[in-house]
Amino acid sequence: MSPPPSLKHLPPATAAAASPRAVATPRATGIRGACALPTRRLWCSASAAVAGASTEMADAPLDWAERSLEELRSLPDHDTFCLMALSPLDGRYDRFVKELMPFFSEFGLIRYRVLIEIKWLLKLSQIPEITEVPQFSKEAQAFLNAIIENFCIDDAKEVKKIEKVTNHDVKAVEYFLKQRCSSNPEIAKVSEFFHFGCTSEDINNLSHALALKEGVNRVMFPAMIDICRALCSLATQNSGYPMLARTHGQPASPTTVGKEMANFAARLSNIGKSFSEVKILGKFAGAVGNYNADVVAYPEVDWPKVAEEFVRSLGLQFNPYVTQIEPHDYISKLFNLFTQFNNVLTDFDRDMWSYISLGYFKQIPKAGEVGSSTMPHKINPIDFENSDGNLCQANSILSGISMKLPISRLQRDLTDSTVLRNLGMGLGHSLLAYKATMRGISKVQVNESCLAEDLEQTWEVLAEPIQTVMRRYGIPEPYEKLKELTRGQAVTKDSMQQFIDGLDIPEEVRSKLSQLTPHSYTGLAEDLARDIEKWVVLESGFQIK
Repeated sequence: MSPPPSLKHLPPATAAAASPRAVATPRATGIRGACALPTRRLWCSASAAVAGASTEMADAPLDWAERSLEELRSLPDHDTFCLMALSPLDGRYDRFVKELMPFFSEFGLIRYRVLIEIKWLLKLSQIPEITEVPQFSKEAQAFLNAIIENFCIDDAKEVKKIEKVTNHDVKAVEYFLKQRCSSNPEIAKVSEFFHFGCTSEDINNLSHALALKEGVNRVMFPAMIDICRALCSLATQNSGYPMLARTHGQPASPTTVGKEMANFAARLSNIGKSFSEVKILGKFAGAVGNYNADVVAYPEVDWPKVAEEFVRSLGLQFNPYVTQIEPHDYISKLFNLFTQFNNVLTDFDRDMWSYISLGYFKQIPKAGEVGSSTMPHKINPIDFENSDGNLCQANSILSGISMKLPISRLQRDLTDSTVLRNLGMGLGHSLLAYKATMRGISKVQVNESCLAEDLEQTWEVLAEPIQTVMRRYGIPEPYEKLKELTRGQAVTKDSMQQFIDGLDIPEEVRSKLSQLTPHSYTGLAEDLARDIEKWVVLESGFQIK
């Protein structure tokens, strides 16, 4: 089949030959405090069976993503592009977020569109009532699947060339596929069934859904799990180091370093469990969600059933009630969870900044690094600060997307289209922050002497246990007596011992109070820190099925 008249001046694309690919095994990162992750076998859309086969997740590696990154690295002028990039994610920070590029870049979107269009044509060939598209031979199926499996940056460039003529990105994909398949007679004669009965949003919503599912599962969740594991490690390793707590910025009842790390591990992992409740949805119901054109062309086909089978074959959940667009409510739910995770991590970053400022943690200097352009001695907590800043930027994008996407005038306006192109921005700044936090964790160590000195200067924190014991033994106005002794006063070990000696309590109890110090008054903090791994169950969270 010849290309559409308006595209004849463009060079025809040549079909890529199918070739087996080696399984790419992710490398574990050697960051202190983080455990190496097992190799993940993730859902790969390109290997998904079309309707009629099992809808379970396929056990196939996403080697196409690694291949696209290799192509990117091989570009001759990549450094110049990074210098001129408008977004720092694509410039200064690209080395930290490049794993997201195959999924959320223009290349990724085009590839997913190609995948959907091809899978839909294969699905049509399996519907008996559509006699115009007979079952494809094994050779034709292999030809079509090879286009998906071998899709590369040069292929995406071909699509962009066509788009310069069509001024329509999805139509450009359709024309690209017609050109690519023109050399295969079996496919060429039914090539008008590419994009059959579809509106652009049938293709786009599934493309964005697959990008979110695969990108989040493969890139975002492992980074989030790394943080949870690192915090668990910090909790257990430092469970016994007593530390002065601060409420309202003032000395409060002591805790331990490990217990404070455990608090964050528990909070973040609890959010992780909620991710498994998110269902990635897809629609395939035509221009306004009613299968109008499909029913006119083939009234005997059960189109809602076909659409559901097709969407589920891609590993997505089916949304039967839609307009021209899938309403994006699930994206709002997903991004709200990321925002919540990021808020808790911001809390952690700021606490670590404060602990470093107080001297509770020492920062390990890195050879060659400069802390200040004028003060040579400086070792600044830049990783926690960078994480804090990027989490702020991420949440402004994520929350903006979350609030905007569910709103679309009548059966659809175009406002969601440009917003959806920024999915990778919110996730990219999040990933950048997660990696910065991990670098910060790897550079700190507990400063035992500072912790001990601070506790030694705050014997007034023992006012709480003493007045509590006094209540037990019926001594009147215990709170008021300790308030008079300690509030705004310089309290020492001797003055506290003198107060204890004057209490009318059993001698055994007096002896125990006398042995109490700010260093030992940590309650069950050490036990709670050691037990954190009983409460942090990562296997059941941080996954979207």
